[in-house]
Amino acid sequence: MRGRRRLLVAVGAATFAAAFAATGVSGTAQARTAVPAGTVTAGTALPALQASSALPAFPVRSAVPARAAGYPPFTAPGKTLKLGAKGSAVKELQARLKELGYVPGSVDGRYGGATLTAVWAFQKVQGITPTSTVAARTWRALENPRLPKVLVPRGKATRVEVNLTKQVMVLYRGGAPVLISHISSGSGIPYTEYATWNGKRQRFSGSARTPTGDYATTWRAKGWHRSYLGQLYNPIFFNGGIALHGALSVPLYPASHGCVRLPMNVAEILPGMLGKGVPVHVRGAFRR
Repeated sequence: MRGRRRLLVAVGAATFAAAFAATGVSGTAQARTAVPAGTVTAGTALPALQASSALPAFPVRSAVPARAAGYPPFTAPGKTLKLGAKGSAVKELQARLKELGYVPGSVDGRYGGATLTAVWAFQKVQGITPTSTVAARTWRALENPRLPKVLVPRGKATRVEVNLTKQVMVLYRGGAPVLISHISSGSGIPYTEYATWNGKRQRFSGSARTPTGDYATTWRAKGWHRSYLGQLYNPIFFNGGIALHGALSVPLYPASHGCVRLPMNVAEILPGMLGKGVPVHVRGAFRR
């Protein structure tokens, strides 16, 4: 865990600023690029995440294997990549992550913050300790990727699964994963904070837990939403005041007051893909 914290410090504010910039969102932006729902039908290949067109066809739930043989073949360039790298190998990495349903930001050949959080998500799903370095093991996994572990096998075809153990969120459509993201959930560390709310200074205390259970998406806000515990970007609430939302800091460990933090570029597109009343299943527990 200390090693992971050191990695986060090394990445620093510039990394998360890069993730923020990759969305094209300013500090007070209200715009959102929605992803049309499209028509979900059975097909032969699992989806690449599309930013401006309908989601492509993918197999129905029973046709999706544990190892994603339905994905197009991929030959890894094999070059070791570190944060800040540029070039064709980075572009191939980004294109493959996007094809697998992760969200690396623009496929521009620049290894920045958005690509980093997509790499983390992919590595965690594959059982690889998350790191900023893309080396032999990660390239091999990209050639022969595993699908995320299904937490609710009999869940609805369209649903969200939040894996607290791996700190990963998966959006399913038609029973197949169409968006897979790194998250940071509730820290589990009790807090007491003071904030001016409704015109007066108030004391707020809580357990900072993200409760497990079965919920559904309710109301949402566009752009930055101010709560008594901080600012949430494009929040989608699913359990009282607990929401899926964008944040400028989404570390490799649970750090929130209870919400599910998402990288900014993921929070930018998720509202266009996730409607109201969609089941949200939260399972697991993070081990420090």
